[in-house]
Amino acid sequence: MERIENDRPQGNNARLVIGVVFLALGALLFADRFNIIPFAWNKYIFTWQSLLVFLGLISLTKKESRATGIVLIAIGGFFLVAKIFHYPFGIRHFFWPIAFVGVGLLLILHRSGRGHHSKIGSTKGVIDMDFIDDVAIFGGSEQKVTSKNFRGGKVSNIFGGSTFDMMEAELAPGQNVLDVFCLFGGSKIIVPAGWRVKIEIISIFGGYNDKRRVSPTVATDNSRELVLRGVVIFGGGEIKGY
Repeated sequence: MERIENDRPQGNNARLVIGVVFLALGALLFADRFNIIPFAWNKYIFTWQSLLVFLGLISLTKKESRATGIVLIAIGGFFLVAKIFHYPFGIRHFFWPIAFVGVGLLLILHRSGRGHHSKIGSTKGVIDMDFIDDVAIFGGSEQKVTSKNFRGGKVSNIFGGSTFDMMEAELAPGQNVLDVFCLFGGSKIIVPAGWRVKIEIISIFGGYNDKRRVSPTVATDNSRELVLRGVVIFGGGEIKGY
């Protein structure tokens, strides 16, 4: 129970960021009605670039997804500045350089000193640690998790995919967070029927779904919870159970 209570300040921070954004939007609307703002601000605020920055700010409020937030703000900010100042070159030519720089920053910021680190490429194995730290780039990762006190970790899929079989694993008491980042990739997590799973993933041209068919006769342990947080961009994932 203590671990679940410790997560509340992060939720309050997210509400604070969202509240500040709505206050700013309201102030801009008032200023626009009184013709105080000399430019058409709505052409820049209600755009996909601003959406990335907004989602990045929300991600910064959660410790597990701060690296993802920095990358989203960097990408959205770059293209938003280009839109405002009308750079003389075609900004689309910089998509792949920005994408590779963003991926590089993500991998550097997503480093962790604990848990399992997979190699880039196709890998298979068994994880008996309480934390996982898995990276799949231009390849696949298939892992069997056997920890009896699983506490979460980080999963990054970039032009690749990963599968985690947790049928023999057990969750630690309280809330256990798994930070997920998918860019043109995806992941599949197989969990026991009695696990309580919550998905709090931001999806941009993608999705992450719980596809389990849980029988009403299966008892759910509400004292243990697996929470998936992060961002999915042009990718997806699913929770499955057998």
